[in-house]
Amino acid sequence: MSDEDHTGSHRVGLAISLKIGAVLAFTVMGALIKATGSRVPTGEVVFFRSLFAVPVLIGYLAWVGQLREGVRTERPFGHLWRGVIGTTAMGLLFTALTILPLPEVTALQYATPLLLTVFAAVLLGERIRLFRMSAVLLGLVGVIVVLYPRLTTFGDDIGRVQAIGALVMLASAAAAALAQVQVRRLVAWERPATVALYFSLSSTVLSLLTLPFGWVLPGVGDGALLILCGLVGGAGQGMLSTAYRYAPAGVVAPFDYVSIFFATAIGMWFFNEVPTHTTLAGAGIVIAAGILIIWRERQLGMNRSRSKRARHPPT
Repeated sequence: MSDEDHTGSHRVGLAISLKIGAVLAFTVMGALIKATGSRVPTGEVVFFRSLFAVPVLIGYLAWVGQLREGVRTERPFGHLWRGVIGTTAMGLLFTALTILPLPEVTALQYATPLLLTVFAAVLLGERIRLFRMSAVLLGLVGVIVVLYPRLTTFGDDIGRVQAIGALVMLASAAAAALAQVQVRRLVAWERPATVALYFSLSSTVLSLLTLPFGWVLPGVGDGALLILCGLVGGAGQGMLSTAYRYAPAGVVAPFDYVSIFFATAIGMWFFNEVPTHTTLAGAGIVIAAGILIIWRERQLGMNRSRSKRARHPPT
């Protein structure tokens, strides 16, 4: 193996490690939020998550030598719109975390890339061919498998609350997909870390709008959990941005799905939550669909590269 090949392999390995670290960080963040129960209002949780991520992201930009460029933006209203949608998605996610088991929330989150494929076609004009549409439909079948037990348990108060929680989580996945559409628009002009930083800033400010609806003074334990949630979330965002600097999205993206293993382990160990067979089966279907979409995107990217080289051979 040449030095260049060794360096390339090392960078890909580092990118994958960083992506897995980011996925673990986001799963731990969800567990920290879940640990606060419903003792702290959702808007206040969003505030802590966003505020304490800001110094971590600024530190990341300084570490990679992009602080000056990272805080400069030419799309303030684009960041504001991304902030509104993303903050909505975050608030709905945090609400669902207080109602549903962690593995179930994680499984329903996998609807986001499926919905992103549909929204990107409608809003960005991206073409969806038969293969991708079939994969999206397969993934939505998996989402229905996860949802179905919740939507058939309206007979008692607990069942109704959990059914509402499942629908809230699905709405969060849809809002997150819309936010990712806006991110795709922004990254054509802005650095990914800049987008992450301005999202944390905007969601911090937007979460303050919920202040009149009954914030509380958290106890020492809950306060520590909320601060740690922001720090861990910011660290996860930094690792995610770095991972995509070292390897293409098609290589790194499939490792999103290791989150189901982390969520299952943390849910069982700390919250005594054993995932149901339908949750695992539905998650498996959605994961298979997501990997098919990623594989197809990678194949199309390779074909486009070969076509480009054929049209413009090296001299």
